[in-house]
Amino acid sequence: MLRALRSRFSAGCAAPGFRRLKGEGGGTLVEYALILMIFMTMLLGIMEFGRALYAYHFVSNAAREATRWAAVNGATCGPPPGGDNSCIAGYGMNTGPATQTDIQNYVTNHTPLGIDPSPAKLIATATWPVQVSGPTICTTTQNAAGCTVQVQVSYSFNFIFPFVHTSPLTLSSTSEMVIVH
Repeated sequence: MLRALRSRFSAGCAAPGFRRLKGEGGGTLVEYALILMIFMTMLLGIMEFGRALYAYHFVSNAAREATRWAAVNGATCGPPPGGDNSCIAGYGMNTGPATQTDIQNYVTNHTPLGIDPSPAKLIATATWPVQVSGPTICTTTQNAAGCTVQVQVSYSFNFIFPFVHTSPLTLSSTSEMVIVH
């Protein structure tokens, strides 16, 4: 009788699943490691995308704000007498028409946390393009009322976790406005 039970057990009738599970003990660990790597890659990728979006939002906003600031601080802007005092009220930085250096300083001084304001990474370039249908004074005075000012802000964004893109990503935005006074 003992032989009959032993032969039944060894034939696989009593515990057929036990033998199958015995060989798959490390399979779960391997699957967990693969899924964890994929999950962490996705999580870190989402974080990097969020940081890049934050940096681009800053670049876009900085270009608009610097252009507006340059448009308000036109050729007639300066301390009284000789200029309209309303264009410098509240800024305390400019004592005359906006220049390339003033615009770069404006962007650098308004940099939020998480953005590196060093000149090697954050560059603001101002130009005063002459429009075909613009006033004729724009050919001689670049900051004159009615002329346009264009500001381009570029930022060299570095990834913390460079999975795909190891070199810095250059984010840039350009804004253009008509100078007020």
